[in-house]
Amino acid sequence: MTRYVHAPPPAVLLPVVGSDALFPVRRVLCVGRNYAAHRREMGGDDRDPPFFFAKPADATVPPGGAVPFPPATTNLHHEIELVVALKSGGSDIPVGRALEAVFGYAVGVDLTRRDLQALAKDKGQPWEASKGFDASGPVSAIRPWTAAPPQGAIRLSINGAVRQDAVVADMIWNVAEIISEASRLWTLAAGDLIFTGTPEGVGPLQRGDRIESEVEGVGSLSFQLE
Repeated sequence: MTRYVHAPPPAVLLPVVGSDALFPVRRVLCVGRNYAAHRREMGGDDRDPPFFFAKPADATVPPGGAVPFPPATTNLHHEIELVVALKSGGSDIPVGRALEAVFGYAVGVDLTRRDLQALAKDKGQPWEASKGFDASGPVSAIRPWTAAPPQGAIRLSINGAVRQDAVVADMIWNVAEIISEASRLWTLAAGDLIFTGTPEGVGPLQRGDRIESEVEGVGSLSFQLE
């Protein structure tokens, strides 16, 4: 019988549309600046390739979970994203085989402590405190998927006012390219989530705000900042 110094942490589990099975989250990877308009919004150059950063698995918040306003920030921002959920993985996956690893898609909101991110950029420091904090990754139920990746509308509203409104087809790197590129940096596996980047319109949130987000054909995600 295995003995532990302390109780192992509970698994992070996401619901699956149309099933009573749950999706255990292994790791969360995120793509930065994958929509041209958002790159310009953030002062980037369209010629720069997207880059990756990570959140811990326990930053994921399943639908219906509490999303508290985080400490140590006065400038919390929302970033709606299409999330890819993997059923398999590997290293150096060719683009032409990458979609074979996809289990399904979900709606995610990458919450960002923008003030801490700006300080980190200025000092050349890591971003973890601005991106990987507790409850920084609310995610909807995962919709299983076998067709071509979603290409439709991606929208986010705050208290009924639309803030982000674009189409997934505007991504600079598509889903297959993202998976293939990530597999050159990590050995991907079942349970990995990949946030694929956010369109333009990111902006500040306040305690008590109601966030409503959706990706056409995939689903919706609503929560309130407590």
